[in-house]
Formats: sequence, structure tokens, C-alpha cells
Amino acid sequence: MMLFFYNIFFPIGFILFLPGLLYKLIMRPGWKKTFGERFSIFSPEARRKLKETEGAVWIHSVSVGETMIALSLIKKWQAEDSSRKFVLSTTTTTGQELARSKVPSGVNVIFCPIDFSLFVKRTFRIVKPSMLVIFETEIWPNMIDQAVKECGKLALVNARMSDKSAHGYSKIAFFIRPLLEKFKIICVQSENDKNRFSSVAPGADVRTCGNMKFDQDIPENLKGPDLNEYFGTGEKTVILAASTHPGEEKLIAETFIRLKKDFASLRLVIMPRHAERGGEIASDLKALRLSFARKTSGEKPSSPVECLLADTTGEMLSFMKVADVVIMGKSLAGNDEGHNLIEPALLAKPVVTGSVLKNFRFALNVLKEKDAVITVDSDLDLETALRRLIDDVSFREELGNRAREAVSVHTGATGKTIKLLEDILWNR
Repeated sequence: MMLFFYNIFFPIGFILFLPGLLYKLIMRPGWKKTFGERFSIFSPEARRKLKETEGAVWIHSVSVGETMIALSLIKKWQAEDSSRKFVLSTTTTTGQELARSKVPSGVNVIFCPIDFSLFVKRTFRIVKPSMLVIFETEIWPNMIDQAVKECGKLALVNARMSDKSAHGYSKIAFFIRPLLEKFKIICVQSENDKNRFSSVAPGADVRTCGNMKFDQDIPENLKGPDLNEYFGTGEKTVILAASTHPGEEKLIAETFIRLKKDFASLRLVIMPRHAERGGEIASDLKALRLSFARKTSGEKPSSPVECLLADTTGEMLSFMKVADVVIMGKSLAGNDEGHNLIEPALLAKPVVTGSVLKNFRFALNVLKEKDAVITVDSDLDLETALRRLIDDVSFREELGNRAREAVSVHTGATGKTIKLLEDILWNR
């Protein structure tokens, strides 16, 4: 009954949602050629390829971060079972571009349909999967319902649930609980996540498997960008402000300006979480009279600058590779949800972050237990934390090495998840 009302009111919500969807489609970079697949419009060539992979495991991720982990899962699963077929879907254009550029041979990549009954049904009948595997916490009622009807095998993996989400879901448990309990299995990142899922959906089969982000493979041949093109040659200490959100860029830039008075070789790279905010950030940097170059302009500066605005997507790891210090965003200037700390840790980079990460508490605690991260309780503490790292090279290296060691002991989630998914495919 609730699904009936959801589909009745969905068109109204979609009309309100459409301007934002179109804005993101226009402003964000990425693969857009097959965006019609979001409305279940597939080219004859796409239909032909999908027919060849009927019975595949359909894996759905959202954007770049989830897609990186989904690709690692597929590669490991293929290594264990070369006959297994896969279809990988994404929601965003940036995730789609990454998937298409990195996907193993023989894996079809599509856009996930918008969660309207007609679009979802048509897509399922074209893909004809043997199982649907959804990453993290994408709770789309029609996707879930149709998966149960079409293949009967549905899993949620690498899932997490914040206190805020658990509180919100509990208020609409009459709607959320039946959806979560339709999953054959829910593989969560931590015991806290398990407790939150179980409190919302007591009948769901929830297993603690760990965080697959700890299993992420860093390419051996990973190359960083040539920052000399922007900062000039000579000695430099590079701070990367990664996955920043509104308010953080200005805070970090102001802190950088003060620090540079004492550290002439200091340089700053700002990489916002949402690349379409590049114009807004550029205006803030101009107001601060900070010399900078904008990567999306495609032009190299005629003389060295102090800051690079890397308003691009899919390049985070490569910029982390060449950074001396990484500030992880969505943790300062009033933000407290946080972003993935595991990537810089895997690269043995010293990490600075806010002290409250509602969405990444487990990863933060893993690093804190080994004294492998610097947390700041307030924005005023940022300068002191950075000053210590800039001034002491050996401390930077020690902190980065401890971070890499701390995350290395938490690997194995991908293998555990694959075993559980195989069990569903063969036995349930």
C-alpha cells in the first residue's frame, strides 16, 4: 500500500527535483552520452550488449567513491569466478565516467534508472539480472520491490547508518522497515551500523563485514599531476584540501595565507567535493587576493601561483599522491559528517580533520587508536595543527606511516562480502 502511494506522489516530487537534476547534468563533468538510460532509454547497441550478459549480477553504486569500491569488488569477484557476469550502474555522470574508464573487460556499464515504476520495470526487463547488489545506503523503493519480483535476490553491501539517519528512519519505520527486510542480506561496516540497522528493521539479516574501502587497491603506477606547471620549480610543501564543502575553502585559504608568511615554499591545492562549485570558490579566492589557477580553465598560468583550484573529478588519488599534507573536508567550518580518511592513509599521507565525523567515526577511531591522525576541535586550531606538520618533515612521515599501518589491519571486508553473496546466489 505504501508503495502505491509512493508511486502516486513520485511524479510531483520528481517535478520539484528536475531543475536540480538538470543543473547537475549541465554543470558537473562526466559521461553524459547515455544519460537517457536514467529514463530507461537504451540504444540498440546497449540492448545488444546487455542481452549478452543476461543473468549477470547487477551492482549499483552512486558516485565516484562508491564506484571505486564497486570496481574493486568486481575485479576480486572475477578473479575468484571468471564465469560470473556483471552489470555496473551509477547515478552520477562522474561515477559513470570513472566506471567506463576503469571497468574490467566484459562488464556492462549503465546509468541507474530514476526510481519511477515504469523506468525501473523496463530496465530490469532489459538487464535481466540474477541478483541486485546495492552499495552503501541507497534505499529506492521501486528498485528494491522490482528486484524481489524479477530475481528474488537482493543485497545491500558496505552499508552504514549514522545516528541521524537511524533517528530519521525510526520516524518512518512503517515505510523503511519493510524495504530493509526485503534484502536477503545487509552487509554493514561496523557493529554500530549493525545495531542501528537492526533497531530500524529487526527482521533484516544484518552481518558485520567491515568496510570495503580498507581493501581499496592503490595502483602501483599511480602518477600525480605535474604541479610545477602551476607552482613553478624548486622546493615546495603542498597542502591538499580534499573534498571540501562550503565555508571550508575560505577557512583553509585564510589559514594558508597566514602560514605562508612563515613558510615561503608552502602551496595549496583545493579540490572541492562538488566540482560545479568552482566558480563560487574562485570568487572567494579572488576576494582574498590569493594568486591561483583554475584547473578546468585548461590554461597554465604565465607565472607561478600560490594555489591551484582543482575543480575536477576522478583525480583525488593522484593529487593525494603528490601532497605533503591532506586536510579532509566536510569536517570544518560547521561541517561534521566527514569524508573518507582511508585513501590518504593508504598513501601514507599525514591527515588533518575535524574531531567529529558522524559518517566516518569507525575510520577515524582506527586512526586515533594508533595516534595516526591529527584532529582539530575548532577551526581556530587548524593553523596550529598545520604549522606543526609543515615545520617537521620527520613528524609528517611518521604520522603517514602510522596511518598506513593502522588501516592495513582492517582489510578483508571484500572477501567476506563476496562469500556471503555467493551463498545467496547458490543456496537461497
